[in-house]
Amino acid sequence: MDAIKIEGLTRRFDDLIAVNKISFNVKQGEVFGFLGPNGAGKSTTLAMLSTLLEPSEGKAHVNGFDIKHRKDEVRKSIGMVFQDSTLDEELTAWENLDLHCRLYGVPGELRAKRILDLLKLVELEDRKDSLVKTFSGGMKRRLEIARGLLHEPSILFLDEPTLGLDPQTRNKLWDYIGKLNKNKGITIILTTHYMDEADKLADRIAIIDRGKVIALDSSANLKNKVGGDVINIETTDPEAVQKFVEKCKFCKEAKRHDGKVTISTDHAEKKIPELISLAEKNKVKIISVSINKPTLEDVFLYYTGKTIREQEASSIEHLRERRRMHSR
Repeated sequence: MDAIKIEGLTRRFDDLIAVNKISFNVKQGEVFGFLGPNGAGKSTTLAMLSTLLEPSEGKAHVNGFDIKHRKDEVRKSIGMVFQDSTLDEELTAWENLDLHCRLYGVPGELRAKRILDLLKLVELEDRKDSLVKTFSGGMKRRLEIARGLLHEPSILFLDEPTLGLDPQTRNKLWDYIGKLNKNKGITIILTTHYMDEADKLADRIAIIDRGKVIALDSSANLKNKVGGDVINIETTDPEAVQKFVEKCKFCKEAKRHDGKVTISTDHAEKKIPELISLAEKNKVKIISVSINKPTLEDVFLYYTGKTIREQEASSIEHLRERRRMHSR
């Protein structure tokens, strides 16, 4: 059974199309990753699915409820952890959760037990009476996850759940998220621009860029589509390297980005001597060469011709240009 069904979902802001006719389903009990650069449309999609934003076109059902016509039912059946903290920092951890319980109509006889159970789940029971303003970023994130589960939703939306956290705290949060899915059977949809986060947590990943879903599959299958090994060449003349590499029989694909050339091939270690020889023949200086198995970054590069970092920079410049045009 599908927990979420999306057909042609679109959101426009004036003449900017933030989400462009996306369609996919999320299975019940699945961890579904929404991977893409900042500004790609991830948070906008979650805002529509959680009924915070009205779609311009298309339709979607969450837990069988139409997001346009049955908003109350959608909201009762989902939990939401926003990208920016929405905790009241002048209240204690317990008071934050108690307020949320009351807003969602959790019966009084259940409130205390449910709050305590969830504080234990996220390992904050010993800080239940501490003001939230004394918490670290990771503790706040864990408390927000606990708050999102108080009304026992069947779907949990996590918008960039580990943004700005240190690697150790990120890994701990990944463990919590995995346990939630495994032990409670909660369907989890998370947005991220961290490759390792999507790789670690998601059963399937939708890669979104400029408002469009450009690939959707498991991490392993997405990497297999790139195929073979990946050779990264740093050079003084990437354009020249790309030209002579593309003529090689062993080259499946060569892409130029960020001062480097990325080559997809099989048995990469055997191709290095030939590449060095070709560079010398073409009088091109090779600065460094590295080999790796395909990553999700390679998958993104394969479908877009840019890394996520480059695409983010491009999107920022695009928005700045639009603002300049509108201000004239």
